[in-house]
Amino acid sequence: MIGVIDVGGGLRGSYGAGVLDYCMDNDVVFDYGIGVSAGSANISSYLAHQRGRNYTFYTEYMSRPEYMGWKSILKTKSYVGLEYIYGDLSDSWGEYPLDWQAIVDNPAKFKIVSTNAYTGLPVYFDKSDMHQDDYGAIKASCNVPVVDRPYMLNGIPYYDGGISDPVPYEKAFADGCDKLVIILTRPKDYRRISKNDEKAARLLTHVYPSAGHDVLTRGEVYNRQVDEAVELEKQGKVLIVAPSDIGQMKTLTKDITTIRELYLKGYHDAQTIPAFVKGE
Repeated sequence: MIGVIDVGGGLRGSYGAGVLDYCMDNDVVFDYGIGVSAGSANISSYLAHQRGRNYTFYTEYMSRPEYMGWKSILKTKSYVGLEYIYGDLSDSWGEYPLDWQAIVDNPAKFKIVSTNAYTGLPVYFDKSDMHQDDYGAIKASCNVPVVDRPYMLNGIPYYDGGISDPVPYEKAFADGCDKLVIILTRPKDYRRISKNDEKAARLLTHVYPSAGHDVLTRGEVYNRQVDEAVELEKQGKVLIVAPSDIGQMKTLTKDITTIRELYLKGYHDAQTIPAFVKGE
Protein backbone atom coordinates (compact mmCIF):
# COMPACT_ATOMS: atom_id res chain seq x y z
CA MET A 1 0.00 0.00 0.00
CA ILE A 2 1.42 3.37 -1.05
CA GLY A 3 0.45 6.41 1.00
CA VAL A 4 0.84 10.16 0.89
CA ILE A 5 1.28 12.53 3.82
CA ASP A 6 0.62 16.25 3.54
CA VAL A 7 1.88 18.06 6.63
CA GLY A 8 0.03 21.28 5.85
CA GLY A 9 1.28 24.55 7.29
CA GLY A 10 -1.45 27.14 6.79
CA LEU A 11 -1.04 29.08 3.57
CA ARG A 12 2.24 27.28 2.88
CA GLY A 13 -0.12 24.43 2.06
CA SER A 14 -0.30 25.82 -1.47
CA TYR A 15 2.89 23.83 -2.08
CA GLY A 16 1.08 20.58 -1.25
CA ALA A 17 -1.84 21.66 -3.43
CA GLY A 18 0.57 21.92 -6.35
CA VAL A 19 2.04 18.48 -5.62
CA LEU A 20 -1.38 16.83 -5.49
CA ASP A 21 -2.65 18.62 -8.60
CA TYR A 22 0.35 17.21 -10.46
CA CYS A 23 -0.58 13.77 -9.17
CA MET A 24 -4.13 14.18 -10.47
CA ASP A 25 -2.89 15.42 -13.85
CA ASN A 26 -0.58 12.43 -14.16
CA ASP A 27 -2.86 9.71 -12.79
CA VAL A 28 -0.78 9.06 -9.68
CA VAL A 29 -2.98 7.01 -7.37
CA PHE A 30 -2.38 6.60 -3.65
CA ASP A 31 -4.01 3.90 -1.56
CA TYR A 32 -3.85 5.98 1.59
CA GLY A 33 -3.77 9.67 2.45
CA ILE A 34 -3.14 11.29 5.81
CA GLY A 35 -3.34 15.03 6.25
CA VAL A 36 -2.31 17.41 8.99
CA SER A 37 -3.98 20.82 9.28
CA ALA A 38 -4.28 22.37 5.79
CA GLY A 39 -2.85 19.13 4.44
CA SER A 40 -6.11 17.39 5.31
CA ALA A 41 -7.97 19.86 3.09
CA ASN A 42 -5.50 19.28 0.26
CA ILE A 43 -5.89 15.52 0.47
CA SER A 44 -9.68 15.75 0.63
CA SER A 45 -9.74 17.56 -2.72
CA TYR A 46 -7.24 15.04 -4.12
CA LEU A 47 -9.41 12.10 -3.07
CA ALA A 48 -12.46 13.87 -4.53
CA HIS A 49 -10.42 14.38 -7.71
CA GLN A 50 -11.20 18.10 -7.72
CA ARG A 51 -8.12 19.37 -9.47
CA GLY A 52 -7.36 23.07 -8.78
CA ARG A 53 -9.90 23.38 -5.97
CA ASN A 54 -7.37 24.10 -3.25
CA TYR A 55 -5.46 26.52 -5.49
CA THR A 56 -8.63 28.62 -5.65
CA PHE A 57 -8.88 28.64 -1.86
CA TYR A 58 -5.23 29.67 -1.42
CA THR A 59 -5.13 32.33 -4.11
CA GLU A 60 -8.66 33.72 -4.38
CA TYR A 61 -10.72 33.07 -1.26
CA MET A 62 -7.74 33.69 1.06
CA SER A 63 -8.02 37.47 0.55
CA ARG A 64 -11.61 37.62 1.82
CA PRO A 65 -12.06 39.02 5.34
CA GLU A 66 -14.28 36.09 6.34
CA TYR A 67 -11.49 33.64 5.51
CA MET A 68 -8.84 34.98 7.83
CA GLY A 69 -8.40 38.17 9.84
CA TRP A 70 -10.11 40.58 12.19
CA LYS A 71 -13.57 40.10 10.73
CA SER A 72 -13.32 36.42 11.51
CA ILE A 73 -12.09 37.19 15.04
CA LEU A 74 -15.03 39.52 15.70
CA LYS A 75 -17.52 36.98 14.38
CA THR A 76 -16.08 33.69 15.62
CA LYS A 77 -13.32 34.64 18.12
CA SER A 78 -10.87 32.81 15.84
CA TYR A 79 -8.42 34.32 13.35
CA VAL A 80 -9.09 31.59 10.78
CA GLY A 81 -12.71 31.37 9.63
CA LEU A 82 -13.05 27.59 9.78
CA GLU A 83 -16.85 27.66 9.46
CA TYR A 84 -16.56 29.89 6.41
CA ILE A 85 -13.79 27.89 4.72
CA TYR A 86 -15.02 24.37 5.46
CA GLY A 87 -18.68 25.30 5.75
CA ASP A 88 -19.95 28.23 3.69
CA LEU A 89 -17.51 27.60 0.84
CA SER A 90 -17.28 23.81 1.01
CA ASP A 91 -20.79 22.61 1.81
CA SER A 92 -23.02 21.27 -0.98
CA TRP A 93 -24.75 24.63 -1.28
CA GLY A 94 -21.48 26.59 -1.05
CA GLU A 95 -19.41 28.45 -3.59
CA TYR A 96 -17.00 25.57 -4.27
CA PRO A 97 -18.49 22.39 -2.75
CA LEU A 98 -16.32 19.49 -1.73
CA ASP A 99 -17.46 16.41 -3.65
CA TRP A 100 -18.00 14.30 -0.56
CA GLN A 101 -19.60 11.42 -2.43
CA ALA A 102 -16.47 11.10 -4.57
CA ILE A 103 -14.39 10.79 -1.40
CA VAL A 104 -16.72 8.11 -0.07
CA ASP A 105 -16.53 6.22 -3.36
CA ASN A 106 -12.74 6.48 -3.52
CA PRO A 107 -11.30 3.20 -2.13
CA ALA A 108 -8.30 5.00 -0.66
CA LYS A 109 -8.11 5.29 3.11
CA PHE A 110 -8.23 8.83 4.49
CA LYS A 111 -6.91 9.89 7.88
CA ILE A 112 -6.96 13.36 9.44
CA VAL A 113 -4.68 14.29 12.34
CA SER A 114 -5.91 16.54 15.13
CA THR A 115 -4.90 17.12 18.75
CA ASN A 116 -7.10 16.56 21.79
CA ALA A 117 -6.60 19.77 23.79
CA TYR A 118 -7.27 18.00 27.10
CA THR A 119 -4.77 15.18 26.67
CA GLY A 120 -2.36 16.66 24.12
CA LEU A 121 -2.50 13.36 22.24
CA PRO A 122 -3.04 13.03 18.49
CA VAL A 123 -6.44 11.85 17.27
CA TYR A 124 -6.78 10.24 13.85
CA PHE A 125 -10.16 10.80 12.25
CA ASP A 126 -11.28 8.98 9.11
CA LYS A 127 -14.12 9.05 6.60
CA SER A 128 -16.55 7.58 9.11
CA ASP A 129 -16.14 10.68 11.29
CA MET A 130 -17.45 12.98 8.57
CA HIS A 131 -20.59 13.27 6.49
CA GLN A 132 -21.91 15.42 3.68
CA ASP A 133 -21.68 19.06 4.83
CA ASP A 134 -20.15 18.01 8.14
CA TYR A 135 -16.39 18.38 7.93
CA GLY A 136 -15.69 18.93 11.60
CA ALA A 137 -12.63 16.64 11.54
CA ILE A 138 -10.93 18.90 8.99
CA LYS A 139 -11.87 22.00 10.99
CA ALA A 140 -10.42 20.42 14.13
CA SER A 141 -7.18 19.56 12.34
CA CYS A 142 -6.78 23.10 10.98
CA ASN A 143 -7.42 24.91 14.27
CA VAL A 144 -4.30 26.98 15.04
CA PRO A 145 -3.50 27.21 18.78
CA VAL A 146 -3.74 30.63 20.46
CA VAL A 147 -4.95 32.56 17.38
CA ASP A 148 -8.02 30.32 17.21
CA ARG A 149 -10.21 29.16 20.04
CA PRO A 150 -10.36 25.35 20.33
CA TYR A 151 -12.68 23.62 17.90
CA MET A 152 -15.36 21.67 19.73
CA LEU A 153 -16.29 18.28 18.29
CA ASN A 154 -18.56 15.95 20.22
CA GLY A 155 -17.86 17.96 23.36
CA ILE A 156 -14.07 17.70 23.08
CA PRO A 157 -11.80 20.69 22.27
CA TYR A 158 -9.32 20.15 19.44
CA TYR A 159 -6.32 21.95 18.02
CA ASP A 160 -4.12 21.60 14.96
CA GLY A 161 -2.75 18.10 14.46
CA GLY A 162 0.66 19.58 13.78
CA ILE A 163 1.35 20.20 17.47
CA SER A 164 1.15 16.51 18.42
CA ASP A 165 2.07 14.52 15.27
CA PRO A 166 3.42 16.94 12.64
CA VAL A 167 4.84 14.30 10.26
CA PRO A 168 2.69 11.22 10.91
CA TYR A 169 4.73 8.63 9.03
CA GLU A 170 4.62 6.20 11.97
CA LYS A 171 0.82 6.20 11.88
CA ALA A 172 0.84 5.63 8.11
CA PHE A 173 3.16 2.64 8.38
CA ALA A 174 1.16 1.28 11.32
CA ASP A 175 -1.96 1.49 9.13
CA GLY A 176 -0.33 -0.76 6.55
CA CYS A 177 1.58 1.49 4.16
CA ASP A 178 4.69 -0.01 2.58
CA LYS A 179 5.95 3.20 0.96
CA LEU A 180 5.20 6.86 1.61
CA VAL A 181 5.39 10.16 -0.19
CA ILE A 182 5.83 12.88 2.43
CA ILE A 183 4.97 16.43 1.40
CA LEU A 184 6.74 19.02 3.55
CA THR A 185 6.02 22.73 3.20
CA ARG A 186 9.44 23.86 4.40
CA PRO A 187 12.84 22.87 2.98
CA LYS A 188 13.99 19.39 3.92
CA ASP A 189 16.94 20.77 5.88
CA TYR A 190 14.76 23.16 7.93
CA ARG A 191 14.71 22.44 11.65
CA ARG A 192 12.25 24.14 13.96
CA ILE A 193 13.57 26.22 16.89
CA SER A 194 11.55 25.45 20.02
CA LYS A 195 12.34 28.84 21.57
CA ASN A 196 10.07 30.47 18.99
CA ASP A 197 7.11 28.57 20.44
CA GLU A 198 7.64 29.49 24.09
CA LYS A 199 5.27 32.49 24.18
CA ALA A 200 2.40 30.63 22.52
CA ALA A 201 3.01 27.64 24.79
CA ARG A 202 2.80 29.80 27.92
CA LEU A 203 -0.50 31.33 26.79
CA LEU A 204 -2.04 27.96 25.98
CA THR A 205 -0.77 26.23 29.11
CA HIS A 206 -3.01 28.38 31.31
CA VAL A 207 -6.09 26.72 29.82
CA TYR A 208 -4.87 23.45 28.29
CA PRO A 209 -1.57 22.38 29.91
CA SER A 210 -1.13 19.26 27.77
CA ALA A 211 -1.71 21.12 24.52
CA GLY A 212 0.62 23.86 25.75
CA HIS A 213 3.31 21.24 26.32
CA ASP A 214 2.75 20.02 22.74
CA VAL A 215 3.34 23.52 21.41
CA LEU A 216 6.52 23.86 23.45
CA THR A 217 7.93 20.54 22.23
CA ARG A 218 6.62 20.46 18.66
CA GLY A 219 9.94 21.70 17.32
CA GLU A 220 11.71 18.77 18.91
CA VAL A 221 9.07 16.34 17.59
CA TYR A 222 9.05 17.82 14.08
CA ASN A 223 12.85 17.76 13.84
CA ARG A 224 13.04 14.15 15.03
CA GLN A 225 10.35 13.01 12.62
CA VAL A 226 11.97 14.73 9.64
CA ASP A 227 15.38 13.26 10.55
CA GLU A 228 13.82 9.81 10.73
CA ALA A 229 12.02 10.35 7.42
CA VAL A 230 15.32 11.29 5.79
CA GLU A 231 16.81 7.99 6.97
CA LEU A 232 13.79 6.11 5.63
CA GLU A 233 14.24 7.89 2.32
CA LYS A 234 17.77 6.49 2.10
CA GLN A 235 16.23 3.03 2.51
CA GLY A 236 13.80 3.62 -0.35
CA LYS A 237 10.72 3.49 1.87
CA VAL A 238 9.98 7.20 1.72
CA LEU A 239 10.12 9.99 -0.84
CA ILE A 240 10.27 13.49 0.63
CA VAL A 241 8.91 16.25 -1.58
CA ALA A 242 9.81 19.67 -0.17
CA PRO A 243 10.41 23.20 -1.47
CA SER A 244 14.01 24.35 -1.85
CA ASP A 245 13.04 27.76 -0.48
CA ILE A 246 9.90 29.49 0.83
CA GLY A 247 11.21 33.05 1.17
CA GLN A 248 9.60 34.88 4.09
CA MET A 249 6.45 32.79 3.94
CA LYS A 250 4.97 31.81 7.31
CA THR A 251 1.85 29.89 8.29
CA LEU A 252 -0.55 32.83 8.01
CA THR A 253 1.35 35.09 5.60
CA LYS A 254 -1.03 36.48 2.95
CA ASP A 255 1.59 36.94 0.23
CA ILE A 256 -0.26 36.01 -2.94
CA THR A 257 2.89 36.07 -5.09
CA THR A 258 4.74 33.64 -2.82
CA ILE A 259 1.64 31.47 -2.45
CA ARG A 260 1.42 31.11 -6.24
CA GLU A 261 5.16 30.46 -6.50
CA LEU A 262 4.92 27.74 -3.86
CA TYR A 263 2.07 26.09 -5.74
CA LEU A 264 4.14 26.04 -8.94
CA LYS A 265 7.17 24.72 -7.06
CA GLY A 266 5.03 21.92 -5.67
CA TYR A 267 3.73 21.07 -9.12
CA HIS A 268 7.28 20.99 -10.48
CA ASP A 269 8.81 19.06 -7.59
CA ALA A 270 6.12 16.37 -7.82
CA GLN A 271 7.72 15.08 -11.01
CA THR A 272 9.79 12.69 -8.88
CA ILE A 273 6.68 10.93 -7.55
CA PRO A 274 5.56 8.71 -10.48
CA ALA A 275 8.85 6.81 -10.66
CA PHE A 276 8.84 6.27 -6.87
CA VAL A 277 5.27 4.98 -6.91
CA LYS A 278 6.10 2.61 -9.78
CA GLY A 279 9.21 1.40 -7.98
CA GLU A 280 11.56 2.56 -10.70
